[in-house]
Amino acid sequence: MTVNLEHCKTFYCVANCGSITLAAQKLFISQPAVSQSVKQLERQLGCALFFRTSKGVKLTAEGEVFYSRVKRAFDEIEQGERELSEMLGMESGEIRIGASDMTLQFFLLPYLEQFHKQYPNIRISVSNGPTPETLFSLREGSIDLGIVSTPVDMHDDISIFECGEINDIFVAGKRFEYLKDKVISLSQLEKLPVIFLEKNTSTRRSIDEFLSKCKVEIVPEIELATSELIVRFAERDLGIGFVMSGFAKEEIESGRLFELKLDRQLPKRQVCIAVSRKRPVSVAAARIIGLIDDKININKL
Repeated sequence: MTVNLEHCKTFYCVANCGSITLAAQKLFISQPAVSQSVKQLERQLGCALFFRTSKGVKLTAEGEVFYSRVKRAFDEIEQGERELSEMLGMESGEIRIGASDMTLQFFLLPYLEQFHKQYPNIRISVSNGPTPETLFSLREGSIDLGIVSTPVDMHDDISIFECGEINDIFVAGKRFEYLKDKVISLSQLEKLPVIFLEKNTSTRRSIDEFLSKCKVEIVPEIELATSELIVRFAERDLGIGFVMSGFAKEEIESGRLFELKLDRQLPKRQVCIAVSRKRPVSVAAARIIGLIDDKININKL
């Protein structure tokens, strides 16, 4: 059986007020409209819900049973309204972000710190993974937005916005110090032990595509899962590492590593915000996007 929700609302108000007159005042409708609504609900249910008293109306036995369920339903609705109000007011909620080691450490982290200071009651969940994995999570709906790096495969259901720049470099340790003051060609790297990230990353895809355009084939001696590991391996002279410059900044400044000088400039890459076109951007996600780049119009996502 399906009952009219407006009739249930009227019934709920009358039961709480114990008076048709007071219920009409609270609902901003006429007394006859309240009485008619209750009568229609009683006809739908096939029983009387109220009986009159000298002070107003009281619930019948059947009305008490029905009221207990209706009250529970409206309590849930009111609780939902309170929780939604808190979310819209950034007083509660959660934001789920996907990011790689690189984009998290050297781009996103300061914005997360600023966001947390402004909205301390919003829970922040960060899923760590390479760009392809982040885009997959976004399409599956397990994250609200992704912070990814180019190159990025375009999808009809994902919007991509550039918001930062990445510089990649080759770094080496003492074993390769004879190269420190020389300008070397990419083809010379073919004969040297090189350390790359694994193939399922945008960083690896970027250098592979660049080398292919330059007609240079470098087969890495070592492939690793994170840029941090590449820096550690390069420090121990296990090969020449290819990383985003920020990962090796401290080691270069201390002299433990140096940046190779190449005869060709490596392509610059971009940090991007990725959001789904199929799902509205949450209030919390919109706020952090605004912190990163207030020129992005979330209403057009």
